[in-house]
Amino acid sequence: MKKIIAILVLSLLFNSCDDGDLTLESFNFSNQAIQKCSDPNKTFLYKINGEELLVLNTDATIYTLDPNETNFPYTKTYQVGSAYGIFYRIYDTTASTTTICSTIAPATPIVVNEWNATGGTIEVTTSKRFATDGITLLGYTYTIKFLNVNFANSNNSFSFEEYLLGDYQP
Repeated sequence: MKKIIAILVLSLLFNSCDDGDLTLESFNFSNQAIQKCSDPNKTFLYKINGEELLVLNTDATIYTLDPNETNFPYTKTYQVGSAYGIFYRIYDTTASTTTICSTIAPATPIVVNEWNATGGTIEVTTSKRFATDGITLLGYTYTIKFLNVNFANSNNSFSFEEYLLGDYQP
């Protein structure tokens, strides 16, 4: 009798654990440069990796020099929400600058899946960029990092505790 109960319990354990065919998504854009559309009205930053696209949708204030700051480097944080959005897309074929920067969206590639950030923080560290002489100021570098960002669509979700988007140099 103990053997039958043990077999019954084991069979229930093995058959009751179904994840509903959930696929955990993640992305890796570490080898891709941060880009910006040449159109000055499009202020978002993006990265493309084959069929994948990661977009930081915001106004230009997030990556412009704050005239009130005098100590470098300095860090500012922004909450993901209506003013600061992040989305991740997968297309059916290779994405390009035209895919995201066109005035009228092209017919192809087609978005296969899209996840929107539902919460988290965007951290931007501004530092000075000097020439090799160490004196001549060339401009500024904005290091962008996502902290505790959650992505979701109607099918599933995934999150990053910390994700370094990279350095942007306008």
